[in-house]
Amino acid sequence: MSAVAMDDTATSEDSGLLARLRQGDAAAFEVLVRTHGGRMMSVALRMMRNETDAQDIVQEAFLSAFKALPQFSGQSLLSTWLHRIVINAALMKLRSRQRKPESSIEDLLPCFKSDGHRADVATDWSASAEEVMQQAETRQFVRQCIDRLPESYRTVLVLRDLEDLSTAETAALLAVSVDLIKTRLHRARQALRTLLEHHFQPA
Repeated sequence: MSAVAMDDTATSEDSGLLARLRQGDAAAFEVLVRTHGGRMMSVALRMMRNETDAQDIVQEAFLSAFKALPQFSGQSLLSTWLHRIVINAALMKLRSRQRKPESSIEDLLPCFKSDGHRADVATDWSASAEEVMQQAETRQFVRQCIDRLPESYRTVLVLRDLEDLSTAETAALLAVSVDLIKTRLHRARQALRTLLEHHFQPA
């Protein structure tokens, strides 16, 4: 089946499910949770640091979605709409936590000599965070490395590289400038690379 045909099928299924949801069909709510709950949980786990918080986020996201159904125009896929809702719920949860001083990221960034060349030797690998996360044998290790990043950098990395949001979308969600998102993403990628380098160095 072509991508266009698949999109048409998904849109048709969404329209039918959306109509039933707006009628208060209990079975339709069960279908919504069964169809999209797993993906929403995956998103929540990437955003949060533990499964308990992620489960709370998904519950909050579904409640928000149910309340917002009358305002949902149906112009985007249900999956896209729910993806944004669960991200917003996770960000609200992160903001509600007591702010703690973040550890410095400087030790994880490359050092440069006065002539502009790197003082340390960079390992020759260029996999993005998303590519590495897709490798089952290293996924857990990468997850642990990402979780070691300061929250402000970790959140930007997850939103941009794992959730595939644009720079502008990420900036809007976090209420900061596009330039700040670009800076944090660049530094987060460098820091993650440092944490991963020993793992990917040739034996």
